[in-house]
Order: sequence, then structure tokens, then C-alpha cells
Amino acid sequence: MNRWLSVVGGISMNLALGSLYAWSVFVAPLEAEFGWDRTQTSWVFSIAIVTFALSFILAGRIQDARGPRICAAIGATLVGLGFILSSFTTSLIYLYVVFGFIVGAGNGFGYATPIPVGSKWFPDKRGLVVGLMVAGYGAGSAIVTPVALQLIDAVGWRMTFRVLGVVLFLMCMLGTFLLKNPPAGYKPEGWTPTPAPERSERDIPTKEMLGLPAFYFLWLAYCLGTTAGLMTISQLVPFANSVGVAAAVAGLFGAAGSASGRILSGWMSDLVGRLTTLRIMIFVSALAMPALYIGREQAILFYVLVAVVYWCFGAQLSVFATTTADFFGTRYLGLNYGLLFTAYGVAGIVGPLIASRVFAASGSYANAFYIAAGLSVIAVISISMARPPSREAST
Repeated sequence: MNRWLSVVGGISMNLALGSLYAWSVFVAPLEAEFGWDRTQTSWVFSIAIVTFALSFILAGRIQDARGPRICAAIGATLVGLGFILSSFTTSLIYLYVVFGFIVGAGNGFGYATPIPVGSKWFPDKRGLVVGLMVAGYGAGSAIVTPVALQLIDAVGWRMTFRVLGVVLFLMCMLGTFLLKNPPAGYKPEGWTPTPAPERSERDIPTKEMLGLPAFYFLWLAYCLGTTAGLMTISQLVPFANSVGVAAAVAGLFGAAGSASGRILSGWMSDLVGRLTTLRIMIFVSALAMPALYIGREQAILFYVLVAVVYWCFGAQLSVFATTTADFFGTRYLGLNYGLLFTAYGVAGIVGPLIASRVFAASGSYANAFYIAAGLSVIAVISISMARPPSREAST
């Protein structure tokens, strides 16, 4: 099998799954029809992110034991079904279940497959290839957001959910067909592994990983570092509308920043190291968050800063994955990264909750941006304390 076909499969899968980040386009029509407030609708996204992260653990374990295709097929089915069922929404509880839990679980099963597959096929270009694969997730919202906005205007939000459900299912199934692990012991032709300071050079079982300080420093940094991005993603459309800028344009800039950040930061991490790249990206995020709020009324500056925030966010989704592979190996990567990914799930609660609570209390998002910046600074400190595990197995 041409190993680049797995990259095509991973991109197709993640393009479809990235529709989760387009959730905010449904916020206004749902609130208008049912009278729900911003805190209530924010919980839909938070539940989906938490379910995404938790289901990733189970999917990672299955992927390690049975290969990627069974997980990918389950993910495709759940995402398509969840979108279609969302079109029949009449209550918040129903929406929490069908979009929050079902679509969230579909993301967990689908997203669990491309990263381990790409890491195994491309030990020589791991940062770049994982970046390309997960860039599809960021780019997905660039495609889905404007399409969904046009569909909502033309046929309503219910039919939009149904159309997206069918299309996303088919894209995920294409990814399922192309994702396949390499043969055991595979190495690219002409490639000889060389020792690197951030690689342990061995496969560390999950139980051992959970006894290492490095895992917890990475977890805390991942959680606090992605809080800023998830806060902005969950509120982008209503925030843009509140300051009079085009939400669709902001969404395009954000998705472009997220997708390109995953690719270029992955490539950068191959050159200068994973931890250095993470420190830079998270620190830039700490500066960009308050700048985004301060410059909110200048449209061009708003769009550029949204792209920067999304860039830094997307970079973390790429580089934390490859850091896990380098630190702990690829044999148990599905479960190991699944456990680290729970940090993203917690951030999916913290980020939207900060934004919605601050807005509900003050009518402004101002303090939310400053809080997110402070959490990013703590994340930089935490990532600076992470050290690769010993090359020798613990006794």
C-alpha cells in the first residue's frame, strides 16, 4: 500500500469530523426558535467535546487491538446519525443527547484512527504528516461553516442538519476505506532511525506512562493551552455578530489559521523540537487572546487575530499528538494519546463555560479573554517542566 493513501484517508475523515467546530452557526437559529440562552446552548458544544475526549479512550484501546477501520466505521455512523437526528430537535435534553453525546462519540471514534496510522507509516516525517491529517479537522469548519450558513438561510436549520449528516457520513467512510496500519516492524525505505533528545525510543505501556511526571505536565499544558481556542470556537459566531463583523469571514480566517497551524507547526516541530514549538505557540496564544478583544471593532484586525488564535490552537492538536508518540512510542499510542486527550475534553468544558458565564454576568466577553490568556501562561510553564521518559524500561 502506498503510505500516502493513509494520509488522504486521514484528511477525508478529519474534514468531516471538523464539522463539530461549525456548531456555532446553529446557535442563533436555535436560540431564536426555542428561546434558549447562551449558557444553555454552550453546553451542547461542551458535552460534545467531553464525549469526544472520553470516547477517544475506548476507541484508542480498540484501535490498538483491532486496527483502525472498525473505529473509523463506528465514528462515521455516529457522526452522520447524530447530525440527522439533530434535525428533529424539540428540547435541550434531546439536543444534548443527539448532538452532544452521539456526534461527540462519533468524533472520538473517528479521530482516534488517523494519528496512530500516520505515526506508524511516517516515523521519518511524523510531525508534518500528523499535521496534515489533523489539519483536515481544522479545515472542516472552513468548509462547513459557510455552507451551513447558506443552507440555513435557504432551507432552514433542520434540513441543514440532514444534508450535512449524509455528506459527512460519506466522507468518513472514504477515510475508513483508506486507513490501514503498516506491516509489523515497518520502516520507510532508506530511513535509519537516529536518537533524538525528545524520543524515548521505546514503546511505553499505558500503566507505566501514568506513573511518569511527564504525562501530567503534558496533560495540564494541553488542557490550559487549548482552553483559549475552544472558548473562541464555541462563541465565534455570536461574538462576531455582537461587534458587527462578518461571522462567515471570521470563520474562514479561523479555519485557515487552524488548518495551516497544524501543518506548519507539525513541520516546525520536526525541525526545532516538539516542546519548543509548543512553548512558542501557547505563548503567542496568551498574547493574542486579549489583543483579539481589544481589537474587536476593527474588522481586518479581528479576522487576523482570530486566525492567530486558531493557528495556536490547531498547532497544539498536531504537536501534542506527535509529542505523545515521541515520548511514549507508537505501539500503545491509541490508548496513551486517548488518555492525554482527556485534557482537551476538560478544556471543552472550561473554555465555553468561562465565556458563557462571563457574558451572562456582564454582557461582555472581556474578562473571559484575559482569563484564557492567564491560563495559557500557566500552560507554558507546565510544558517547560515536561521531560522525555528514560530510554530504559522501569523496573
